[in-house]
Amino acid sequence: MGRARRLSLAALIALMGGSGIAHLIVPEPYLKIVPRWVPSASAAVFWSGIAELAVAAALAHPRTRRVGAWATAILLVAVFPANIQHALDARPGTGEWWATRARLPLQPVLIWWAWIFTRAKEPAA
Repeated sequence: MGRARRLSLAALIALMGGSGIAHLIVPEPYLKIVPRWVPSASAAVFWSGIAELAVAAALAHPRTRRVGAWATAILLVAVFPANIQHALDARPGTGEWWATRARLPLQPVLIWWAWIFTRAKEPAA
């Protein structure tokens, strides 16, 4: 695996792991954006944090990396409704409103980023 790919993988692991830790340690911001149709916001935030830690761990190991990458992409699709809810709830014209508009198109980029690591192992250099 080339240096750029290793750095990209490390950054994705850090992003998912950091997000998982944040969900568990400081759940309040996440609780606010859970869509109203979700039965338990606190359970959704807790389990999404656990899932983020799990995918980060799976990405970190060559044997589980492909599965971890697919799980990461699926998780990013699954949490997208929270990003939409956040965009709908943000007060127009505020910094939060603009940030949510920037965040929505970023989600497909994150999904693509995870997808990059679903490929079969690269041959040793």
